[in-house]
Amino acid sequence: MNLLVMSLSSKVPLIKAVRQAMVKHRPQAKLLGADLNDDCIGQHFVDFFWPCPALHDLRIESFVDYCNLHRITIIIPTRDGELLYFAKHKQYLANNGIYVMVSNYSSVELCLDKLLFSRTLQTESYPVIPSFDICPEGYDLYVVKERFGAGSSLIGVKLPYSEAIVNGRQLANPIYQPFIDGDEFSVDVYVSGGVAKGAIVRSRDFVIRGESQVTTSVRMPNVEKLIMDIAEKMQLEGHAVFQIILDSLGGIHLIECDSRIGGASTLSFAMGLTSIEWFLLQCNGYDVHELHFTRSECEKRLIRHAEDYIL
Repeated sequence: MNLLVMSLSSKVPLIKAVRQAMVKHRPQAKLLGADLNDDCIGQHFVDFFWPCPALHDLRIESFVDYCNLHRITIIIPTRDGELLYFAKHKQYLANNGIYVMVSNYSSVELCLDKLLFSRTLQTESYPVIPSFDICPEGYDLYVVKERFGAGSSLIGVKLPYSEAIVNGRQLANPIYQPFIDGDEFSVDVYVSGGVAKGAIVRSRDFVIRGESQVTTSVRMPNVEKLIMDIAEKMQLEGHAVFQIILDSLGGIHLIECDSRIGGASTLSFAMGLTSIEWFLLQCNGYDVHELHFTRSECEKRLIRHAEDYIL
């Protein structure tokens, strides 16, 4: 049975990681990819490309018909904008023998809404950065960002109060947070059946447009345990990526969570958090918690770069 990766774009490293997992656990299967853009780079790295319509124009019955026609039984979403669609129809798809690496609807909503994420985790007494829909006075510096989605083009960082107000007027749904000085890290985590299997912490050494171009694995047992606890509390499923800041005193400050595989999550795969392999095994009926999570003893660094591909 075949596998479909959504929103291919130019996510070639992720496509290769999926292919590698399939070679181990579904060697006879075909890898399909979908994207709105007929010219996306990723189409050259899959066995079959589907220039699919926008999901809001696609009835779930038609989607299932397409999957049945091409014997697709596993779907991996890769973009925030498609997560609610698949979360909403997750059970219907499963009833039709199609399994999606996505959390339930309320958990996805919690991750997509940064204000809701902050307030919910504050209620649970987790160390999350407070967020406000109206800029509060009293902080030295502020961060201003969109409440929904992952866009980082208009984010304002380290702004005084007056500039934070001006920056917020440029955004559709601004939220305001106190600026926390420290080092940023990403934490990849995998959850199966409501239980976190493992987590990998990565330093964000060089970032462009919100994505790590250079990232290095770091062993932080206290952070790993905290993120695994939060992932379970949020009832996440599959792969998720948390963003945190560690201040100069070692304090942890949660920023946000993406309930999907991230652009640099391939480093965590290489460190032993083999999320795609585990999900394939789950879909085959295995209890992945019976498999041992072996973290690499050697720390690794990922450097994202352009590479030519000659056919």
